[in-house]
Amino acid sequence: MQLGAFSISLGVKDLAASRVFYEALGFEVFAGEADHGYLILKNGETLIGLFQGMFEGPMLTFNPGWDQSAGEVNPFTDVRDLKAAVRAKGLEVSQEQGGDAGPGSFVVVDPDGYPVLIDQHR
Repeated sequence: MQLGAFSISLGVKDLAASRVFYEALGFEVFAGEADHGYLILKNGETLIGLFQGMFEGPMLTFNPGWDQSAGEVNPFTDVRDLKAAVRAKGLEVSQEQGGDAGPGSFVVVDPDGYPVLIDQHR
């Protein structure tokens, strides 16, 4: 099962302070819009998403159809096929979004309560 690009998404209290902290560790802003409450930072192939006011705590994030630089990957496993596969393995799916094609997402929660977001943007 190919899940796509991986990042850790952090629900932060102060986006600007978090940005300064992670930039001090060598990360650079890669994508996102501070005015909309989120930034994606990159250090080598490592991605961290900072999200203020959208959710609490950490969340593992996978983006089907993208590589670690948000470049398109073809072929890739569509989010709806991934959702069907994890359901077939007995995992509970929540927070489903999207239609029959194109962008879509869902969340599964690991045994320790950590959410795993599968978020396809194309």
